[in-house]
Amino acid sequence: MEHGTTGPAWVAALEASGLGEAMRGSLLLFPAANVVHVLAVLLLVGPIVALDLRLLGLARQLDAAGLDRYLTRFAYVALPVIAVTGFAMFSADATALAGNAAFRIKLILVSLGLANAIAFRLLWRRRLEMWDAAPPPLGRVQAGGSILLWLSAVAGGRLIAYL
Repeated sequence: MEHGTTGPAWVAALEASGLGEAMRGSLLLFPAANVVHVLAVLLLVGPIVALDLRLLGLARQLDAAGLDRYLTRFAYVALPVIAVTGFAMFSADATALAGNAAFRIKLILVSLGLANAIAFRLLWRRRLEMWDAAPPPLGRVQAGGSILLWLSAVAGGRLIAYL
């Protein structure tokens, strides 16, 4: 990334902050944050995709509600870790990242993925037992959309370094 590109004042201030300087200046902080971030993304997206595939009709022998209860726990652990490590990495090169198209698209896709997950919880969480017999069409669309959103967000994250 090109360090020091123009951006909003708060972005420049974050990059110039102690956190930004520490992330850039340490041989270990940024790589450690990156590894933890990637592992947390795996911990989030893997279970989401597994649950969404079940909700689309795969592995119907597994109880949808029980699988949801089990796999959702991973998201509750992964999301805060992703937020903290992502913010720390962003601080290292905030002005360049703020103007990076892949970064912006990734943030939009993550926001849409989270909004879809919240909507899904509100609409279906208490009715997942019925999915074992007949998944509702709208729910299937949401599950398929979820897979597309999260995998696209991961791809967007990987493309940040190249765009």
